Amino acid sequence: MKKITDLQGTFTLHNGVEMPYFGLGVYLSEDGQEVINAVKWALEAGYRHIDTASVYNNEEGVGKGIRESGAQRKEVFLVSKVWNSDQGYDSTLKAFDDSLDLLQVDYLDLYLVHWPVNGKYKDTWRAFEKLYRDGRVRAIGVSNFLQHHLEDLLQSAEIVPMVNQMEFHPYLVQQDLIDFCNKNTIQYEAWSPLMQGHIFEMEEFKQLAEKYGKTIAQIVLRWDLQKGVVTIPKSSKKERIIANADIFDFELSDEDVKLLDGLDRGKRFGPDPDNFDF
Repeated sequence: MKKITDLQGTFTLHNGVEMPYFGLGVYLSEDGQEVINAVKWALEAGYRHIDTASVYNNEEGVGKGIRESGAQRKEVFLVSKVWNSDQGYDSTLKAFDDSLDLLQVDYLDLYLVHWPVNGKYKDTWRAFEKLYRDGRVRAIGVSNFLQHHLEDLLQSAEIVPMVNQMEFHPYLVQQDLIDFCNKNTIQYEAWSPLMQGHIFEMEEFKQLAEKYGKTIAQIVLRWDLQKGVVTIPKSSKKERIIANADIFDFELSDEDVKLLDGLDRGKRFGPDPDNFDF
């Protein structure tokens, strides 16, 4: 397992691209000043990974935030996702162009299939492979793909996805899926790492926060990284963005990692990838 060292640290994807293992998520950050500020504050604090999606309707603000921050484009690992209604071969290629236009960039570092839309995600993936071969995106991956979706995709895919971004937190570990991804060199990534705020009600986290002298959020985000899972907590508050990243001066013991693993109850706070209707 690669050492977790600092905010600019990376995990290496199977094509050799270095992906920062900690980033800013901007889901629900409003386009305009709110998301511009969040991105600027994150980059000023040392973040180098920003995760958006076309359905968030804030790509334009994300692009502005990056430009206004003064960070060089090549320093920022920029991620977006194709939305379900845009899936399919030609429509995915168009959606990618639309995202680049809004972000005002000429490539993405990672592009993800947002959800496994039945009957469409294989054609979507063919478009992803074209974008990757054309050098328009440095890495391609999926989001919300369970093992059977991945197995189905891998039957026809010429390029194995580099990333799978999943709902991941102590109540939804899905260790079997993590193991499957690891075996196929697919980097696991967490969304909703703080259980939409429910993490703050849990006694186990209050005790660990006290033990390590850290916040509950810092404990769970550190756990993500020690499990080899890329994580992108979302916030539009400056102090929270800075605090979330303050997780490189301590390490959870193996026993405490196991303790958190043991909280798993297969509970989702977001939609089920086998049963969504959007």
